[in-house]
Amino acid sequence: MKKRIMWVGFLIMAIGMIVFSFVTAEVYYRASVENSREFLKIYANIVPADTAPEALTAELAKEYSERLGGARVTFLSSTGAFLADSEDKDDSDRSDRPEVSAAIREGEGFAVRASATIGKDMAYYCKAFDSFLLRISVPTGSFWTIYLRSMPSVLLFLVLDALLCLLFTYIATGYMLRPMEQITKGAALKKHIRTPYSELQPIAELMNRMNDDVAARMKEIDEEKNLVLRAQQSKNEFISNITHEMNTPLTSIRGFAELLATGALEGEKAKKAAQTILTQSERLSNLIACIINYNEIDSEDVQLYEVNASKIAKDILDDLEPAIAERKLVLMSDIRPDVTLVSRYERVTEIFGNLIRNAIRYNRDGGSISVLLDKEQFCVSDTGIGIAEENLERIFERFFTVDKSHSGKNGGFGLGLAVVKKLCKKSGWQLSVKSELGKGTTFRILFSLAD
Repeated sequence: MKKRIMWVGFLIMAIGMIVFSFVTAEVYYRASVENSREFLKIYANIVPADTAPEALTAELAKEYSERLGGARVTFLSSTGAFLADSEDKDDSDRSDRPEVSAAIREGEGFAVRASATIGKDMAYYCKAFDSFLLRISVPTGSFWTIYLRSMPSVLLFLVLDALLCLLFTYIATGYMLRPMEQITKGAALKKHIRTPYSELQPIAELMNRMNDDVAARMKEIDEEKNLVLRAQQSKNEFISNITHEMNTPLTSIRGFAELLATGALEGEKAKKAAQTILTQSERLSNLIACIINYNEIDSEDVQLYEVNASKIAKDILDDLEPAIAERKLVLMSDIRPDVTLVSRYERVTEIFGNLIRNAIRYNRDGGSISVLLDKEQFCVSDTGIGIAEENLERIFERFFTVDKSHSGKNGGFGLGLAVVKKLCKKSGWQLSVKSELGKGTTFRILFSLAD
């Protein structure tokens, strides 16, 4: 980049210098011509105005030429016919010369051109007297002659220009590029970039945005990586849990079925065995239903409608009243009437039911449950076992259970909160949890107001 700046600077200055030399040569040339005219006009005063035409001889012309420092002197008749010349013996008519014809018409004339007789660039001044014309000429340089004479100086300046450009580029690029190097270094170190130069502010802001985007993307990648690892671990735990949960009822079903098949059980014992088989079968069905329900949430394409959330919450509490009484829990409910949500009946039932059942399941005997529902939120609090801080983020993972001793009881297979989170996200609601180990847990859902 430094070389490019140097060459660009050199070319700009070189072109400028060449153009300047042309302009300067033109100005000098015009000034030289004008000076020649003024001098020749003065020279013309050397001949007395009353000189007789017969006295205008070649000898007189040479005498005047010597007195004028070698200027060429030519005498012509009043009509432009040749009379005498200090250098030339060509007696051809001169009336067609521009300076001569101008003198015949206006009294004086001036012209610069190459001489047809001596082959040099000459400046001619012609003055009309009463009975004759006097023409005086001196050699003068042409524009190109003057310009070529200046070329050594131009070349010298071009060499100096190259040296100055090299020095200027070294100093200027270091000065100009240093802020860019600092910005680039800051971006590479992922620092927030600031610059005092307003011209570089857009670049600094762009690099800051790029760094932020890269950081956000790397965070997403790390999160995805961790999710793949928070998922593999959950999968392993699920396989272990599901194997245990399925093995227990299957073992029970198979054992009692074999006893019934061999006729070892009769009467009341046979009825109890059949009831056990039925209970364990329902347990397996519930487990399978939980898994199917979770997997079908994303794929279902159903119409949403207004749901009376207040009625659903009250119905769930009524249904769970025996379980609440069995644990001797104190229920405090504040369910505002006619709270409606744009959702589906089964979704709201799934969310409310899971959170309230968890508050019962993981509570302590004789504790309390608080349920709040209004147009802005649904909140369930308990005074139960609580959740350790390291598990607060994991409780929404599939197949993760806080208390392994409760796994599989009353549908506690570690899918309930995962379903709740998935349904809330699908509905655009915000789900949060606060908990203190050994003191209780609060789940809160913030949803938009229903129309």
